[in-house]
Amino acid sequence: MLGRPVSTLIPGPAGPLEVVVEEPAGIPKGLAVVAHPHPLMGGTMDNKVVHTLVRALVQMGWRAVRFNFRGVGQSAGTWDEGRGESTDLMAVVSHHRAQPDVAQSPLLLAGFSFGGFVAAQTFVRLHQAQAEQAGQPHSAARVAADHLVLVSPATSKYTVPAVPAGTLVVEGEEDDVVPLSAILNWARPQGLPVTVVPGVGHFFHGQLGTLRDIVKRHLASLP
Repeated sequence: MLGRPVSTLIPGPAGPLEVVVEEPAGIPKGLAVVAHPHPLMGGTMDNKVVHTLVRALVQMGWRAVRFNFRGVGQSAGTWDEGRGESTDLMAVVSHHRAQPDVAQSPLLLAGFSFGGFVAAQTFVRLHQAQAEQAGQPHSAARVAADHLVLVSPATSKYTVPAVPAGTLVVEGEEDDVVPLSAILNWARPQGLPVTVVPGVGHFFHGQLGTLRDIVKRHLASLP
């Protein structure tokens, strides 16, 4: 995409993964990794909602990493129905969290649509990995993620796991890809608040600034 930083390749579980890293002014508050929508429906890391999430994160002081899932852009591999894509996200987290300036900083996962499903799934997997590592000697590394931001997570098409109470969930009132009713049916048993943007569809046409501001207000409230 015109105007974005040049992408680089990092090692991934199915071959190289294409990533873009954007830096805030000053020392990063933490590391944020953003997952894009469905690869088989044209989803890439250059999706405008993903770009909006990155802008909000960088403006609020986070190092923001976005990447292409396997089989998208320059990323090697083929579509894996969310399983391999979650492993891709874990590989991106591991690679960038190895950098000393964010190794012990907060980790935030974010995702849009299918990417929201992958981010939620990976959040759970990282916490499971942290618990398993806790019983091992010399396990000082931080593995688990601290925060989760989901925009229209694909609850109508995938089994999205339960998420922490502090998770930000944003949905468009007129979303015809992931209906608001599907989001509420998923959130209701968790007692999880959902921020609904009136009159907006799945891709937040004309309201990306609103989405950015919602995310920025949430980020400002984090400890």
